[in-house]
Amino acid sequence: MSTTASADRLLADVTALLAARPGRVLVGIAGPPGAGKSTLAQRITDAVHGPGGVVAGYVPMDGFHLSNAQLARLGRAGRKGAPDTFDVAGYVAVLQRIRAEAGRADVYVPDFDRALDEPVAAGRVVPAEARLVVTEGNYLAVDHGGWQAVRPLLDRLYYLDCDATLRRRRLVRRHRAGGRSAAEAHRWVDDVDEPNARIVAATRARCDLLVPG
Repeated sequence: MSTTASADRLLADVTALLAARPGRVLVGIAGPPGAGKSTLAQRITDAVHGPGGVVAGYVPMDGFHLSNAQLARLGRAGRKGAPDTFDVAGYVAVLQRIRAEAGRADVYVPDFDRALDEPVAAGRVVPAEARLVVTEGNYLAVDHGGWQAVRPLLDRLYYLDCDATLRRRRLVRRHRAGGRSAAEAHRWVDDVDEPNARIVAATRARCDLLVPG
């Protein structure tokens, strides 16, 4: 990792990349659960996408969650969110296609519906004319289990950090909104989210810029 940057500097870095490189620019945001990755991704796409701006696309890694039925079949439902509970090969294939189809064809990508707690096929689209594509998720800098194929596909990879207490509060609120009791939400954060956060924290050095959350 080269240095620490504010969110404004991150946006300036993305803008400079767009100015310096022809064609499509693909950037990623990694970080632990609850750090605010989707919010930051939306901020970036909104900032560049508008009157006089560039067309931008958004690809959430969470869209590649295995379905609840598949997690149950594999005996992984109690670990949902761990690195091996995603279709990493499908995610890599979509990123490769986003690279290959720049300026040629729209690429439909899955989204994740938190109300359903399920991925939704073709929930989003990366337009053919999109110059910037932002993808975000926990494991973009992980170097094993198939995730190692992600980093070479990105022009830049940012790491979004966040105060642990704030992260945990966000996660408990998220799980409560999903129907878990307070005790169940806290237990899930302790037993599932925090071990995943430690995996993600070990990848910070493989990212280009650290952004405080």
